[in-house]
Amino acid sequence: MAATSQVAPATTTASLPGYKGAELGRSTAQASRSAFGGLLLRDLTVLKKNLKEFLPRTILQPFLLVFVFLYVFPTIGQGIGSGRGAAGESAFATVLIAGVVGLSIMFQGIQAVALPMVQEFGYTREIEDRVMAPLPVSFVALEKIASGALQGLLAALIVFPIASFVHSKDIHVHLSVHWLQLLIMIPLACIMCSSLGMTFGTRFDPRTVPMLFGVIVIPMTFLGGTYYAWTALSPVKLAGWSWLQTLVLVNPLIYVTEGFRAALTPAHHMHLYVIYPVLLAFSALFLWQGLIGFRRRVLS
Repeated sequence: MAATSQVAPATTTASLPGYKGAELGRSTAQASRSAFGGLLLRDLTVLKKNLKEFLPRTILQPFLLVFVFLYVFPTIGQGIGSGRGAAGESAFATVLIAGVVGLSIMFQGIQAVALPMVQEFGYTREIEDRVMAPLPVSFVALEKIASGALQGLLAALIVFPIASFVHSKDIHVHLSVHWLQLLIMIPLACIMCSSLGMTFGTRFDPRTVPMLFGVIVIPMTFLGGTYYAWTALSPVKLAGWSWLQTLVLVNPLIYVTEGFRAALTPAHHMHLYVIYPVLLAFSALFLWQGLIGFRRRVLS
């Protein structure tokens, strides 16, 4: 009987491409950190390429504020300073400097986070590509907040020299930098304003963006202590109650401008033991609301 041999058919197993992080032995946390850093680097690279847009939108409004109030008005004899001449105008300039720095950070937080979020959740749908990154959905929102905070820091560094030096020759801006207070205020203000931008960006759709600026941002600007110190509002009373001084306490911008007033000038300001805890509370509130809104918009 002839021996028969059975030869097994040759089989080829196609190897599927493996996850690169797994090949490198990276954990999920390491992969998330790498993805977070990659997204942040992408946003900063885009910012670098779009400096021609970033610089005008950052500089124009603060420059016009200080140019009109601190140069044009005093030059034509309409300086703002309660009729106290150059001394009053210098005091107003000192108050305005801190307000302009705080205002620039707030606007940057809204423009760098809220408006892109509105677009990405709207017609561009770019957010769908971002949430495909190997990290939790909430970390994508945190990356946007971190990017907005860094842009707010850059805006403050650009605006402060402009606000300090653009004024009439008869005006003397009194600056007194307290470095510890400044180093505490900068990250607090940048994170709070960027988190506020995330909250706005996940609550508004493109059709209601004009309402965002007309109903919310503009009142925040005029009632946020940009042009005056919070302590100066006490004479505005109704039946003995300083109602306006109390009303503006719901405005997060008032704590930013007062904090920078304390850190950059010798002007009267709100107590720091009120400013810091309230800014922390607003940061936590807006961060929480922004993350909830982001997850709801992504997963819906």
